[in-house]
Amino acid sequence: MKTKIIVTLCAVWLFIHGCKDDDTPKADDGVTHDETPYQLQYGAFPPPDIASDNPLTIQGVKLGRMLFYEKMLSQDGSMSCASCHLQEFAFSDTARFSIGVQGLPGGRQAMGVFNMAWNTNEFFWDGRAHLVRDQSLGPIQDELELNETLDNVVAKLSAHQEYKDQFMRAFGSEEITSDKMALAMEQFMNSIVSSNSKYDQFLVDSTVFTESEKRGRELFFTEYNQFFPDQSGADCAHCHGGFNFENDEYMNNGLDSDGAITDVGREKVTNDPKDKAKFKVTSLRNIALTPPYMHDGRFNTLREVVEHYNSGLKASSTLDPALEQTRGTGLMLTEQDKDDLVNFLKTLTDESLKTEEKYSNPF
Repeated sequence: MKTKIIVTLCAVWLFIHGCKDDDTPKADDGVTHDETPYQLQYGAFPPPDIASDNPLTIQGVKLGRMLFYEKMLSQDGSMSCASCHLQEFAFSDTARFSIGVQGLPGGRQAMGVFNMAWNTNEFFWDGRAHLVRDQSLGPIQDELELNETLDNVVAKLSAHQEYKDQFMRAFGSEEITSDKMALAMEQFMNSIVSSNSKYDQFLVDSTVFTESEKRGRELFFTEYNQFFPDQSGADCAHCHGGFNFENDEYMNNGLDSDGAITDVGREKVTNDPKDKAKFKVTSLRNIALTPPYMHDGRFNTLREVVEHYNSGLKASSTLDPALEQTRGTGLMLTEQDKDDLVNFLKTLTDESLKTEEKYSNPF
């Protein structure tokens, strides 16, 4: 009888602890490092120059996507990167200044996040971040944005086996660090591509454009000519050229005169007075989805933006020389010209970007 009792107790003990062990996550439960490359689709664009120390992988991009939408990155768990970079607005924010976790507004308008892999001149409006990975950690620590410390974020993520597993898949170790977070978010943001606008379709089949859109395109790419007004264009491609409609430069576009400048822009980074009031020239792709406009969101509509370049440029010591040349006469655009130009700008919208599942919230 005594032997039977001992055997029975042993059986019960093994059953209980066996069930417990089965319910406990294990590091070797099929979770392994996976370096399978992520196949970036970019249409007719030239290949991007992805950093050799952070190639895109399926698991790295997946982890970056998780982090981009993860509210644990904020102090109170109420916000994520995606709170101010909304997919439906080309990963920008239609608020003039995004509101952070403390209820305070940011200092500049939220920039769109797409085609980052083709940017070659730093990030943020003033270029203070060298690479996307550097940019990705800034908002977490900014008191006007997510207002959290990297140590706290690492601790919160480390308490979740789901994240430890995904860091293992992406980087070969369960250890979570801010450096790995930055690399993963860089991979996800580099994976966001916008190359399927009506303009891209026009390049294949010109019949998709209306007459107004075609004329707006002509105005966009035609240079300003004060001596021949009938042949003069809006000269937009001077700053917004190439396949991505930008020039990888920082420029003063005449928003304020010297005495009225309150945000010195690039100068704060370089300490060079010649960079005063210069800001990153952003892509015009998806511009219809990303109001308000300029670094301070002062213009609400594309018509206001066109009118600024047509007749509203302010003289200043660092105003771009090409823009300075137009100040005497303005661009001489008629009301129809302005309508046509705005209609062309709307063709740069990539409707598929707004709903593409691989860029959406994974939770």
